[in-house]
Amino acid sequence: MPSQLLRTKNLGEILGAAQDSAHSLKRALGPVELTLLGIGAIIGAGIFALVGTAAAGSPPERLGSGPAIMAAFVITAFACALSALCYAEFASVVPISGSAYTYSYFTLGELVAWIIGWDLILEYAVGNIAVAISWSGYMNQLLRGFGIHLPFWMTTNYNAPGLTRDMVESAPHLFGFPIFCNLPAVFIVGLVTTVLVIGIKESSVFNSVMVVIKLVVLLFFIAVGAFYVKPENWVPFAPNGWQPIMTSAAVIFFAYIGFDAISTAAEETRDPQRNLPIAMIVSLAVCTVLYVAVAAVLTGIIPYHLLNVPEPLSLAFSYLKMDWAAGIVAFGAVVATTAVLLVFQLGQPRVFFSMSRDGLLPKWFATVHPRFRTPHVTTILSGVFVAFFAAFMDIAEAANLSSIGTLFAFVLVSGGVIVLRYKQPDLRRPFRTPLVPVIPILGILTCGYLMYSLPWTTWVRFVVWLAVGLVIYFSYSRHHSKLYKRPAGE
Repeated sequence: MPSQLLRTKNLGEILGAAQDSAHSLKRALGPVELTLLGIGAIIGAGIFALVGTAAAGSPPERLGSGPAIMAAFVITAFACALSALCYAEFASVVPISGSAYTYSYFTLGELVAWIIGWDLILEYAVGNIAVAISWSGYMNQLLRGFGIHLPFWMTTNYNAPGLTRDMVESAPHLFGFPIFCNLPAVFIVGLVTTVLVIGIKESSVFNSVMVVIKLVVLLFFIAVGAFYVKPENWVPFAPNGWQPIMTSAAVIFFAYIGFDAISTAAEETRDPQRNLPIAMIVSLAVCTVLYVAVAAVLTGIIPYHLLNVPEPLSLAFSYLKMDWAAGIVAFGAVVATTAVLLVFQLGQPRVFFSMSRDGLLPKWFATVHPRFRTPHVTTILSGVFVAFFAAFMDIAEAANLSSIGTLFAFVLVSGGVIVLRYKQPDLRRPFRTPLVPVIPILGILTCGYLMYSLPWTTWVRFVVWLAVGLVIYFSYSRHHSKLYKRPAGE
């Protein structure tokens, strides 16, 4: 049995599966579109929402990093860059849908591949739950600017902070239970799912337009806000010491989730061996520069202890009595989170798609639409899952679960590079991770430390999630695996 669980897939077989006309995807993306896809995934709810909470903290439970949030962004970017170099090598060798799942199947064996595939649901689907909730909050803020006030019970959930007893009692009741349902979150997930079913090229164009808009809005914030920066707000730079900086780095890691989503579109990329590494590294570098600049301006405009709000960038302009500028930023936040929803909803179905081709999930997970050539069944399934939980779940729980799941994936991919260099040193690698094993080991250590910095409740939920995944694997997936059904020597 252990030998079955550790069997790996042959590279030729992995590449050959993508050539099956019944289960192949349309190659339509170039380097510019892929880079914009990465920026679209990275810049979103993290920079528009979590930067304030990380800087101010959540008293009395957690101290904030203060102006040192700039350093926290650099630390997190460093951890992501190490993982990006490892992802880039795998993506150039195995340019197939599935991301870390496919890479693990190729190097570490079927059991690890299943674990990482199940874990990626936390990154894409659960992460999108948090993004959809954030989108709803900014959209409500934008609508209020136009005098449109939606009932609170249809824009939040029962566990939302700030919910008073009077609000609960005044909400509609069904069989004695108050009804709270985040309908704007459900609406945007449904819209994005529809766009993705239509086609990858159309989705890329839609994403590119949104990326340009939110980049303009962030540059607007930096350019206008820079004139109102007071350097004395940066003193002391790290008011609470080193540990809050690392805690903030773990919290804002959610702001960097997304660059690896580029790899899930490998099968729909022209010349993926060249374009995938370029897109990953460039998108990560662009976003890091923007993040540090935004954090510097934000903490220079307004004292950091006032930033524990869902809309810190808009608050900064409101603090300056510039409501018109706050409205522009709110619009940019809505666009930004829409783009993230698009890319994450693109990634999750393609992980399911790859797992189904390997027999670990039912065959209908790999169904491709006859006209649009997209994995429409898993796209719709993912959309229903995200929309349901976005209607009722809390954003903080979803964000932390998404972060720990992604960090775990990064650890396994970094370890996989070392294993692959040992097992197949002569394998053709169009892109090679430099300084192996130093870079992968540093990636494992930094991502592991960020995981350690997350709340213990997140760890409990993560372990339970993996346990459920293992039950599914040993009860269904192992027996239906295409590798499992073969003779050991084949």
